[in-house]
Amino acid sequence: MQLFNFLKPAPAKEQTITDPEKLDATYRYWRTRVMYTTMIGYILFYFVRKNISIAMPAMEADLGITKAELGLFLTLHGVVYGVSKFVSGIWGDQSNPRYFMALGLGLSALMSLFFGLSSGVIAFGVFWLLNGWFQGMGFPPCANSLTNWFAPNERGIKFSIWNTSHSIGAGLVLILNSFLVAYNWRYCFIVPAALGFVGVGFILNRLRDKPESLGLPSIEEYKGVTPETTHEEKEDLNFKQFIRKKVFGSPTIWFLCLANFFLYTIRYAILDWGPTFLTEMKGVELHHAGWLVASYEGFGIFGMLLSGWMMDKLFKGRGGRAAFIYMFFCTIAVLLFWKMPQESMLFYGLLLSLIGFFIYGPQALVGIIAANLATKRAAGTAIGLTGIFGYLSTVMSGWGLGLIVTRHGWGMGFLILVACGIAATLFFAFTWNAGRVDKVAA
Repeated sequence: MQLFNFLKPAPAKEQTITDPEKLDATYRYWRTRVMYTTMIGYILFYFVRKNISIAMPAMEADLGITKAELGLFLTLHGVVYGVSKFVSGIWGDQSNPRYFMALGLGLSALMSLFFGLSSGVIAFGVFWLLNGWFQGMGFPPCANSLTNWFAPNERGIKFSIWNTSHSIGAGLVLILNSFLVAYNWRYCFIVPAALGFVGVGFILNRLRDKPESLGLPSIEEYKGVTPETTHEEKEDLNFKQFIRKKVFGSPTIWFLCLANFFLYTIRYAILDWGPTFLTEMKGVELHHAGWLVASYEGFGIFGMLLSGWMMDKLFKGRGGRAAFIYMFFCTIAVLLFWKMPQESMLFYGLLLSLIGFFIYGPQALVGIIAANLATKRAAGTAIGLTGIFGYLSTVMSGWGLGLIVTRHGWGMGFLILVACGIAATLFFAFTWNAGRVDKVAA
């Protein structure tokens, strides 16, 4: 469609830089710029996606919406987001990330604004579902950019640095909305939307397509590493044939999908229901609950960074090993949070911090492993497929958990989360040898 011609990849330019020092400086500048631009952009995607959790208790009180209804919002949003992330992954692999990401953020911010100005349940549902679809346009262009600007043997660390944007975004919007909700829950949607609109201009100004579009050599040529050429690519398969073999035909990617489902059930159960659980069951004031859940996000940053180092340096590219270890300890931390009798905000914050540390490590690694297995040609598609399973988990973490807690209490809810942790650990065990990075080319 000519309407979407602006999304087409930027054409390659002739390479004009011959001086090695100038090439290094130029490449270093653009790699840094791509990294911080995609990080800030994705942080703002979180501002207009995870702005609902602090608002939920106030919406319950103000509008009489039940937990099951709020859980249904979360579930449908997550499912739509997961499907969109997959579709956008295929589309994004063949698009210019600069315009693709800006379009997604602008439309997501618009839906958040409309949500904050609405009052009816039907309007809430429509705008939040549309928000979920446009949110799916956020991650694929970032994966596209990172796989084009960073070589396979450095992606564990670089992707983990980038993945801190998840925790930074979720943590900052929790803190921001902890203040805004004291005035009116609607500000939790309107103010982040305004920041999202500013982010659109920032992305358009700072982000660019792959190195070749700037007259630079490909990342493999620049780094002197073996190009990501697979047997399927040597057969000169078209894109559909390639993803059929390299993505849908990979057992390891399917194991990652299943692990991601159970991992995300825990991740979003804590993030979405944490403030409600702490206020209802532990008597914590709402603005304090927001800070406690923000600690879960904050320590997730350290977990991501260490997991990337473990993948690249300790396990030589085998990210499944790091993910298995992390998930094992995450399950123990969830069990302790459920069973330990101490009642103090310091104790809650400590355990939430541990859960965040151990949940965000494997959350970051799933995408890196999938991207390396699929190569940069289909990285967005592979990550999108794992993302579908991750966000299908909102059937359990959103609507399912809301319904279960309403009928059977928080004890049953946490039993399910522990079971999810065990399942994720087992599926990561099946990826133990996956993701070996090729050696530098001679």
